[in-house]
Order: sequence, then structure tokens, then C-alpha cells
Amino acid sequence: MAPGELMRGPGALAAAIPKLQRLGQRGVLLGRSAVLATRRHSLVRRLRWPETHHLVLEHDCCEQDLQRLAQQVRSLHADLVVAMGGGKVLDAGKLLAHRCSLPCITVPTSAATCAGWTALANIYSTTGAFCRDVELPRCPELLVFDHHLVQTAPRRTLASGIADALAKWYEASVSSRNSTDGFVQVAVQQARLLRDQLLHDAREALANPASPVWAQVAEACGLTAGLVGGLGGARCRTVAAHAVHNGLTQHPVGRRWLHGEKVAVGILAQLRLEEVVGGQPLAAVARQQLLDFYPLLGLPCSLEDLGLATASRPDLEAICRFACRPGSDLHHLPFPVNAAQLLGALMSCNTPTTTRQPVLSEPA
Repeated sequence: MAPGELMRGPGALAAAIPKLQRLGQRGVLLGRSAVLATRRHSLVRRLRWPETHHLVLEHDCCEQDLQRLAQQVRSLHADLVVAMGGGKVLDAGKLLAHRCSLPCITVPTSAATCAGWTALANIYSTTGAFCRDVELPRCPELLVFDHHLVQTAPRRTLASGIADALAKWYEASVSSRNSTDGFVQVAVQQARLLRDQLLHDAREALANPASPVWAQVAEACGLTAGLVGGLGGARCRTVAAHAVHNGLTQHPVGRRWLHGEKVAVGILAQLRLEEVVGGQPLAAVARQQLLDFYPLLGLPCSLEDLGLATASRPDLEAICRFACRPGSDLHHLPFPVNAAQLLGALMSCNTPTTTRQPVLSEPA
């Protein structure tokens, strides 16, 4: 359901140093971003670990990297895995710790996902195409959510995290339909409150990154969103919005976008399916609300916004076939959907947004 312990707030990483030293004497620190390399080396020195225990993820969270890293961890006789980075680094750290039977500490460097919280991980190809997700037996032993560290991330990552967190409501409210499980019901209501908070506070948080509102929104994306999945379990996780994300990663252009940016378009596609295929007219109202909201944060609204307006019909069909493949989360919808219907939903709002803020011009 949740990490064994959570440390959050400004300076949380510095406060966590004594705890990390007690948890492991020969740990490894996993990262990827060259921008944060100096911070990672500094953390290794403060933990008094050898520099050889600073490991680098070469690709997205993929089998080739995981196998290479597992060999390094075992050869170093490591006793702890600390993953410091974005969602794919955190997923890789959780998987690495699980495969090597070691405790895992997650240190998110942005609020772009809730990967620091969850007992889940996504595996990609070396080129960044989604392959599958993996359920883990437990959440990390410790999650360190340091506001100072997260504030160093580009604003674009928080906008992406807002979209990913919004999906909790749109997906959980569908996948958990008619559930009588008390935890699931609590999770769905938490997802609704999360949506309302983000719709109300997101724009102010992006405009004022040092404000209390920023802290609330960042924690909502990085922590509360994970709590929803933890409480609700598989019944409160992903449906069509994330299935669309997985399909978009199969195309090279789709891989240029952050996770939540692809999920943002996926939410719109899901709502269109609910309206047209599922016969739910209120879905159109929810969809229009997001079409008005996304441009304020610089989020994409369509295939054209994602740079896929000129993609060939076969390429778009391949994206939709992957999203609709057997076992896809898309089939958690309470009605059947095929690839042609999904493509129609994606094409239905294929008009570029013209009021997008400059968030998208910032580097990932």
C-alpha cells in the first residue's frame, strides 16, 4: 500500500542521511541524468560509499540495463539500492532491489510521476518502447521527497505529473465501478479530491514554484497519486489513458514526450470512448473541461500537438493495436473497444492548441 517510511519537505534528503547510513553500509546509488550527476556523487560521498557504488542507467528501465546492473550490485556485495531520479530510474531501482533481494530507497527528482511510492514498475525496450509492467511484492522501504530537489526540475515535469495524477480519477472511477471493497471506495473518493485539487491549484503552483500551493500540488502528484493506487490496488490503477500512453511509446515521435503528456491525450481519448462507444454523455462535459484546462499548463490535447499529425495511417493503426492488444489495461473499460474505435477517439480532437504556455519549450 505504501512505503515503509516517508520523509518529505525542504531538506528531506539531508535529514535522511543518518537513516540511509543505518540501512546500508555498502549501498549503490542509481541515477541517469547528467544534470544531477554532481548531486549523486555528493550523496555517495556523504554516505561514505566508494565512488564505484554510483551506478548509471544507460537507457529507460529495460532488461539489458537491469541485467547489467544486477551483476554490478552482486559483484559489489551491495546491501541497499538507492534510486535517485525520474520515474524510469525509480522503477529500475525498485526492480533491481527486488531481483537482488535488497531494500530500496526512492528519491524522486521531480513530481512527474508517483513512481517513488508504488509497488509497480514499467519495463521498456532500449529505444524507449513500453514492453510490460511488473507488480512488486512491496513498496520501497523509504521514500525521500525533498522539496528543494524536486524544485530543481523543469516546470514541464510538474505539468506532466499533474496530468498523470488527474488520470487517477478518470481511470479509477471506471475500473472500480460497482466495487464493494471499502479500500477501493476510499481510493476512488481520494482520486476525486485529487482531481479537484489539481484543477483548482495547478496553474498557481506552476506560476509560483516556491509557494505552499506548489508544495501541495507537487506532493499531490508524487505522493497522493501513489496512495490512491496503494489503497485501491489493481482496481484503481490504469485503464485506457495509460494504454494510449503505452501505444504512443511504440512510435519514435511519441517517445519525445514525457509520460504524463502522453497520458493527458490518453485521458481525452478515454473520455471520447466513454461518450461514443459507452454511451455516457457526461463524458463529453468532462472532456471539454480538460480541453480548456490543458492549454493553461502547456499540455498536449491531440495527436497534432504530439507531432503525429503527419504520421502514416499504418503507424497510427499500429499505436492503437498495441494499446488494444490482449491483456491491455484498456480492456478494464466496462465495454469492448477495438483499435479502429480507439483511432477514431484519438482523431476526434486532432486540432492543435494555440494558447499553450512556454512550459513545453523547456528541456525534459
